[in-house]
Amino acid sequence: MNNIQQQKRGIQRWLVLFIIGLMLSGITAFAIETELAWVLSWWPENSSSFHYWLLKCHVAISETNLHYPYIAYGYDWLAFAHLVIAVAFIGPLRDPVRNIWVIEFGMIACGMVFPLAFIAGYIRQIPFYWQLIDCSFGLLGIIPLVICYKRTLQLQKLYSHKNIQA
Repeated sequence: MNNIQQQKRGIQRWLVLFIIGLMLSGITAFAIETELAWVLSWWPENSSSFHYWLLKCHVAISETNLHYPYIAYGYDWLAFAHLVIAVAFIGPLRDPVRNIWVIEFGMIACGMVFPLAFIAGYIRQIPFYWQLIDCSFGLLGIIPLVICYKRTLQLQKLYSHKNIQA
């Protein structure tokens, strides 16, 4: 039983890390204007394209929030979606074997980040380096999920070897 508990705890640690990442991603979407202002306040003055892009985004979001605050409602739903998806991972946190499909869903979602970033990024005229930053969320997200998936398959084998139900 010790090996099963150890395997389960390892999966839970990786899932908690993933859930925290999703929640932080969601929560930060609520206050994007404030966060961009903060980043720009300590950003060293320069003329890099990255600094220009952050400034351009801040101006656009500030102007939009000033004149059309209801457009930010889309950011609120983005944030909410991240939080809801994080809640879905409570299932595999409790029982990874029975809820392996949630881990598979998360891996698929992480993979879908790439076409979205490159297609929508191109259409919306997002700089390529920013599209790569967006892709990093899919890449960083899939790492703990692949680890959880492999460990869950191992846990499933341990259960079947010992004739234990998940």
